[in-house]
Amino acid sequence: MIEVLVVDDDTRVARVNAAYVGKVPGFHVAAEAHNAAEALHRLETLPRIDLVLMDHYLPDDTGLAVVQEMRRRGHQTDVIMVTAARDVSTVQAAMRHGALQYLVKPFAFAGLRQKLEAYAQLRRTLDGGGEAEQAEVDRIFGALSAPSEPGLPKGHSPTTAELVRQSLMSAEGPLSAQEIAERTGVSRQTAQRYLKLLERTGRARLTLKYGDAGRPEHRYVWATRG
Repeated sequence: MIEVLVVDDDTRVARVNAAYVGKVPGFHVAAEAHNAAEALHRLETLPRIDLVLMDHYLPDDTGLAVVQEMRRRGHQTDVIMVTAARDVSTVQAAMRHGALQYLVKPFAFAGLRQKLEAYAQLRRTLDGGGEAEQAEVDRIFGALSAPSEPGLPKGHSPTTAELVRQSLMSAEGPLSAQEIAERTGVSRQTAQRYLKLLERTGRARLTLKYGDAGRPEHRYVWATRG
């Protein structure tokens, strides 16, 4: 099993990302950390960490500073940045500090799964050892460059779908399309369209709220809730 440390300052996001990791065969979440100090402590004390999913915006330091400190302490653990930071300077710095991949939030499960599966393939290739011809070198360097999988019908945005999904997952109870629209910044019509898609694919459940008069209000809840 590939042992993973999930680092994110938002405990709910960390929990979601950890659940994502747990759904990919061959991967196991060893621990979560919610700040830089905790991440470094986990790396020092856990028996083995193969991969770190590293957020950049942490309350006590940046994710890149954590990676720098990891390297200074001699930890060669692989890193995939998983962050909302999308400025080119941060992406470039991540490359220079040895991050293998960079996944921009928000993302759907398919996006993370593709990165993890590509990483697992890279490990299998490298574990073979020995010498590499040019074709093998090209395969190693290209192992993490596979395109993302399409997972939405034509005309749907992965970013919008993820915003709606995360709003449902983090809600305390059922939400209407209007409430989703207010939380995500999209129109009510757009929110309704993505909610219906989630319902059709079994990821959200429709509930009805009856008022004093008129038609019942359609409200949606994430399907894994009891």
